[in-house]
Amino acid sequence: MTLSPIIDLLNLIPRSLILPPASLFVVIAIGLALLRRRPRAGRIVAGTGLALLAFLSTPGGARLLVAPLERMTAPVQAPERAGAQAIVVLAAGRLRRAPEYDGRDIPDYVGLARLRYAAHLQRQTGLPILVSGGSGTSDTDPDARRTSEADSMAAALRDDFGVPVKWLEGSSRDTAENAAFSAAILRAEGVKRILLVTDAMHMPRASAVFARAGFDVVSAPTMFFGQQPLSTAAWIPSAEGMRRSWYASYELVGIVWYRLRAANGR
Repeated sequence: MTLSPIIDLLNLIPRSLILPPASLFVVIAIGLALLRRRPRAGRIVAGTGLALLAFLSTPGGARLLVAPLERMTAPVQAPERAGAQAIVVLAAGRLRRAPEYDGRDIPDYVGLARLRYAAHLQRQTGLPILVSGGSGTSDTDPDARRTSEADSMAAALRDDFGVPVKWLEGSSRDTAENAAFSAAILRAEGVKRILLVTDAMHMPRASAVFARAGFDVVSAPTMFFGQQPLSTAAWIPSAEGMRRSWYASYELVGIVWYRLRAANGR
């Protein structure tokens, strides 16, 4: 059975609606809509949605989604002996027209954490760096299309960390294109084995697509949240708790999505 109809149907569903918190607000709204005709069912549905919203808004609750992803990867050991030929760093996002940087775009805090670790690895290994990231699918500003995330990443590595960047891949819009377009650049340089840098939750999906693109991938993840000690504050709802739940949900859905596409030959 072909999976094309399923993939095409999923393409029609806005991504934000299947991720928390939006998906949980949809559940609550359905429960409230049921109250008049089915009061008991309505209370159960709305209450479940509200309870999940509160639980997944805590760092402790988010761990339920974060930990399985982070168990799929591990910190790199002895990177200088990994036999890699280059370091590839993936973009996360950017802050547009940062006033403290004279209106230039800069990497966001997730991207900055990846760059910091890439700089650390470069000093350990001496390997050349490729930064990968385009304008993103949502950028409609002509200035954004002229300046890629890779440009901002390279500037940060050079100016803030004192680390040179050899290659810029500034056309990709997602992780699959990160892999495909980076492969086109590095294949011409004879590079096959790479240290791949991204955060731990993103690494399972990223390493899989880079391997499919023909790379021998040495995963070099950073930003592990799933093993941090849990204090009382970890069970208080917060924006950070929901951010982790959203991000982990995004990656879990992304893994399923990429596997469906791979099974369908896309």
